[in-house]
Amino acid sequence: MSAPRVLTVLPPRERFASGEAGAIALLVRRMAESTETVAGLAPAGQPFAGVRFAPVVPVFRPFSRIQRYVAGVVRLVRSVRPDLIEVHNRPDVALALRKACPGLPVSLVLHNDPCGMRRARTAAEREHLGQAVAVVVVSEWVRGRFISQGVTSCVRVLPNSLDLSKLPPTVPQRDPVVLFAGRIVADKGADAFVAACARVLPRHAGWRADMIGADRFGADSPETPFLTALRAQAQQAGVELLGYQPHEAVMQAMSRAAIVVVPSRWPEPFGMAALEAMGCGAAVVASHRGGLPDVVGEAGLYADPDDPDTLAAALEQLIVSPALRAEAGQAGRARARLFDAAVMREKRRLLHEDLVREWRWKGVFRA
Repeated sequence: MSAPRVLTVLPPRERFASGEAGAIALLVRRMAESTETVAGLAPAGQPFAGVRFAPVVPVFRPFSRIQRYVAGVVRLVRSVRPDLIEVHNRPDVALALRKACPGLPVSLVLHNDPCGMRRARTAAEREHLGQAVAVVVVSEWVRGRFISQGVTSCVRVLPNSLDLSKLPPTVPQRDPVVLFAGRIVADKGADAFVAACARVLPRHAGWRADMIGADRFGADSPETPFLTALRAQAQQAGVELLGYQPHEAVMQAMSRAAIVVVPSRWPEPFGMAALEAMGCGAAVVASHRGGLPDVVGEAGLYADPDDPDTLAAALEQLIVSPALRAEAGQAGRARARLFDAAVMREKRRLLHEDLVREWRWKGVFRA
């Protein structure tokens, strides 16, 4: 069969444009097929080129913001006429579209812990969700959370991807930089990174540490009390805070830095920053939380973000050993190839074909 026509629905907060896109929009752009239309609220700038984008115009009704958004998507369904609706990270939107478009297959791609999402918090809600729509998750960790508490629904795993062909070229000599790239919040271990660097950097002249990110994605991210306090600690530790930067600039920094640290405290549903760092050839130090071990495997070093001494020891190991850094970089590149976008795009296409075929005839998914 030909590739299904897919209408991919972004979460209302995501914007499909450079400098505005979050992690989900970037992944959707990376995976989009020629037969796919991406739907979301109109960005301030130009949408990404090379992917068909349809802005959602919320329909004015005396209902909630989400109901108005869903009504706008339903209007697009009538014009796009897709074979499948793929909703990202919003169980409530997926269920509303399932009700509004009863003849169409609806899949829900979960990028985060569903147990904290509206219409998926309880086991009963997740059981119903798994019967109403096709549930796809980005990691085994997210799958485990979905089926926790005895949920028996069918949940398929399709990991996130990285387009290796579009990464910055490899540099002959990596910079003596320890890099953190992500949201500057406690959950991401930003303070643990600064504390570890404060222990290590004074012993290694010529090395420096940089942090790229802000409290939120976007140049208009606010200055939070956590960030204000961290600035003073970072200055004492010799760590430079570079603020929010576009994704392309982050990739350039990862391609040059010798070491990238992903010290997340919260259970990462996947660990995209670690995958990007490995694809760029950096030596990676990560925590054991959430889906990070599934991504990093044996290609990196691990440390507890709540124990700055162990994190500092992992950095020390890499800083003093160029051979270990090179070995970790090579292992990371090999590991990243398992998640290459070309491979995952084909798996996604086959999954879509399977969902469209099974929806009507096999009775796998029940409204």
